[in-house]
Amino acid sequence: MPPVFLDTGYILALEISNDQHHRAASVHWQRVSQEPLNLVTTSLVLNEAVTFLNSRGYHSKAVSVGNALLESPSVDLTHVDEALLLDGWKYFERHHDKRYSLTDCVSFILMNISGIQVAYAFDRNFVQAGFTIEPQRSD
Repeated sequence: MPPVFLDTGYILALEISNDQHHRAASVHWQRVSQEPLNLVTTSLVLNEAVTFLNSRGYHSKAVSVGNALLESPSVDLTHVDEALLLDGWKYFERHHDKRYSLTDCVSFILMNISGIQVAYAFDRNFVQAGFTIEPQRSD
């Protein structure tokens, strides 16, 4: 399987049963996880996911998600070093007409560098940046 980027929103949708995208994420995950996965994400995504969960009172879930991302052989967790952060920042600066987060911009840079075309995400910013998201949103 070619590498796929794993975004914060997808992780949260899988983990939070009342998330608006939980059902779509769960159905999609059941389908794609039947075969070996080659997932790529960043330390910024890890930070966003565990911080969000912990801030909502889900500390044990935050720890579980963090450990899964850190330990899974299916996940290539890229540490955002100074060079990647600065490249993401430059992308952020250039796109004043968008509402991209810095985490999104770093993700886009990593995807471009790595030749990744698909993100497991619900964030339309990935589509605006020229990538494909799965599962496809209907709204």
